[in-house]
Amino acid sequence: MSPQTITQTLPDTTATPFEFDRFDRHVMKTYGRFPLALEKGSGCRVWDTDGREYLDFVAGIATCTLGHAHPALVAAVTEQIQTLHHVSNLYYIPAQGALAQWLTEHSCADRVFFCNSGAEANEGAIKLARKYAHTRLNITNPVILTANASFHGRTLATITATGQPKYQKNFNPLVPGFHYVPYNDIAALEAAIAELDADERQVAAILLEPLQGEGGVRPGETAYFQRIRQICDEKGILLLLDEVQVGMGRTGTYWGYENLGIEPDVFTSAKGLGGGIPIGALLCKEFCNVFEPGDHASTFGGNPFACGVALAVCQTLERENLLANVRERGEQLRSGLSQIAADYPQSVAEVRGWGLINGLELNADADLTSIEIVKAAMDKGLLLVPAGPKVVRFVPPLIVSEAQIDRALEATRSVLASLSDR
Repeated sequence: MSPQTITQTLPDTTATPFEFDRFDRHVMKTYGRFPLALEKGSGCRVWDTDGREYLDFVAGIATCTLGHAHPALVAAVTEQIQTLHHVSNLYYIPAQGALAQWLTEHSCADRVFFCNSGAEANEGAIKLARKYAHTRLNITNPVILTANASFHGRTLATITATGQPKYQKNFNPLVPGFHYVPYNDIAALEAAIAELDADERQVAAILLEPLQGEGGVRPGETAYFQRIRQICDEKGILLLLDEVQVGMGRTGTYWGYENLGIEPDVFTSAKGLGGGIPIGALLCKEFCNVFEPGDHASTFGGNPFACGVALAVCQTLERENLLANVRERGEQLRSGLSQIAADYPQSVAEVRGWGLINGLELNADADLTSIEIVKAAMDKGLLLVPAGPKVVRFVPPLIVSEAQIDRALEATRSVLASLSDR
């Protein structure tokens, strides 16, 4: 299928050149930014302050579900800001209820709590798991298992849950109650549970990504997750899935867990949920819905503006059958990348992914890094994003067309050709 064609008249760029030095004098340097200032977009294309066009295969890091300036998003933003944008969770918010209903009707969840980001959603999941452990399982020293190379956010608890020491450096003391295991290694997970039980540190929950994004675009193995589901059922452990990057249709299904043939007890969403408008969600089944008034809250979470826009994203996904486009374009992208890998075996080790989250892994001994690939692609008008030092991530908007996939593949091939011949 071809997604809806989006046309937009873009104004001429008449502003003075962007002053990178002025920006850097006033903004904290918490990001390693590329020297590129973007100011407008349409569909899967963006333009910088010099008027140069780029094909956007970053999508705000898997966030701009409908691309840029999609008519449904523009209409929802306009309508909601002109009616009611924020009140308080002291009152019933119709848009919040409608969004929660859509999410529960299109997932295995029964209840939803809204917040502002993926990190906040994962914080909520951690708190929910701990309260469940204390009040339902009578565990006094609960432990949450997470995976090496995972990524769950930047708050103190979520960087502790993140199994990557580089994100934790200089932020000690970290939050206690976490233990790490290798991803896709069921023997190691079972051994860890037994070891912790022997040490009277009982596992209360297991928190995993169905596909590791920041960890190198590594899909979960079906047998691994199905065995974990069995273990959780046998031992009363909660299964928590971080769907922040893979949820909302990015894998070709609404939720990443659908690719694994299981259902979680708790899962989180953000990024693509609002299509670029900040919103996060913690979703759970009724049996573990242990939060009561006063246990958890968010000033901005679930406000009319964010929920109205997110509902429009959800309804557009369904109405335009974008899941089919994700599957078709994802197959096209992986096939093309696999052919590039076959043609440049000295540079590319593997291509992997689901739907429209795909990674191209460089050979460990190749004199190439993901940053080099991203910079070279930028020079050719294609925006990509690293997923570690040796993996390049391709996460375009879910409306991406066949022609745009072909264009991205052509640029990627050109980059590999030029860098491999150095």
